[in-house]
Amino acid sequence: MKIPFFRPSIGEREIEAVTSCLRSGWLTTGQVTRDFESEFAAAVGAKHAVALNSCTAALHLALDAIGLQRGDLVLVPTMTFAATAEVVRYFDATPVFIDCRPDTLCIDPAVVESTLEALDAGRAVAGLQPPYGKVRAIIPMHYAGQIAEVEAISRIAKARDLAVIEDAAHSFPAAYRDDSGEWRSVGASADITCFSFYANKCITTGEGGMAVTNSAEYADRMRLMSLHGMSRDAWQRYTAAGSWYYEVVAPGFKYNMTDIASALGRVQLARADELLRARSEIARDYLELLAGIPGLQLPRARADRRHAWHLFPIQLDVKVWRQGRDAVIEQLKERGIGTSVHWQPLHMQPYYRELFGYQPEQFPVACSLWPKLISLPIYPGLTRPELEFVAETLRALCG
Repeated sequence: MKIPFFRPSIGEREIEAVTSCLRSGWLTTGQVTRDFESEFAAAVGAKHAVALNSCTAALHLALDAIGLQRGDLVLVPTMTFAATAEVVRYFDATPVFIDCRPDTLCIDPAVVESTLEALDAGRAVAGLQPPYGKVRAIIPMHYAGQIAEVEAISRIAKARDLAVIEDAAHSFPAAYRDDSGEWRSVGASADITCFSFYANKCITTGEGGMAVTNSAEYADRMRLMSLHGMSRDAWQRYTAAGSWYYEVVAPGFKYNMTDIASALGRVQLARADELLRARSEIARDYLELLAGIPGLQLPRARADRRHAWHLFPIQLDVKVWRQGRDAVIEQLKERGIGTSVHWQPLHMQPYYRELFGYQPEQFPVACSLWPKLISLPIYPGLTRPELEFVAETLRALCG
């Protein structure tokens, strides 16, 4: 049996939407993209949405929108993908890494608070020495599809006048129950929230991303900078309603989303709840089938969260699985099961380790967890026999 780490869930509706766009003669950013933006903003309860070619672009433009400058500081989880921190370096600003919670692997608000207190007092923090630049923002990342403690982060940020930019690459259509007991969509508590529509995400445009915000100022800046800093509505210059004339008002980027990608995204967005149900059912099957395997810690959805189940990360107790995580991954591969690891913490990656002189143990939770992590396949279309094969193989490898 061959079970890849991911297979996209693409049907005839998506194919028809893309071919319809191709037949229209308008392929790049146009009305289909504007419709996708409006529909996505409505889905998450935001006033504005800007469609982009990646979540990385969204994070980059979000930092530009808040006015990040050289030498500024941004708090970033060490347990995250490269993009979350690299966009800070684009500005020659400094990512301040924060350890994760052991239960969710999301950024730990208690460590955020203690780190900010140390920075305020001019004390050394991991990898950094005073004098410091200005702290400008916090970027919580919602690991595997479960929303971080956003209300705690928001309170900390508000007390210090910091922006909150959520890395929600894993977490559409996730939700959380706020302190009043009301359910709120991912992105409801942030200044700007950034989403990914990469091929293996919960909904996909192949490549793509979205930034959502309630600030018209932020939205206008991100839209401007997404297409070379060209004056508003420049994308219309080849339509009957447009004009050839435009002005370059800032040194922008080439981050716009095409109508081809947006056509795919609109259908996927309409299917978001259906796709989430499929992922949730697979997660429930995994929890049932993997229960009782010695030395195997399974992910759990908090009662106050709606988990998007982008990933299903398990943790191996290396005292039980003595062959080690890497050997288990290779043995699963030999049996036709694709897996991945999310992630080696950023402070252990060569670039950041050499730039800031980090030691692995400076972030003890992330350091201790990452050698145990394996992400199992989870996507709509996985069958019960395939899930049983994964479970049976893990049980045999443990034995």
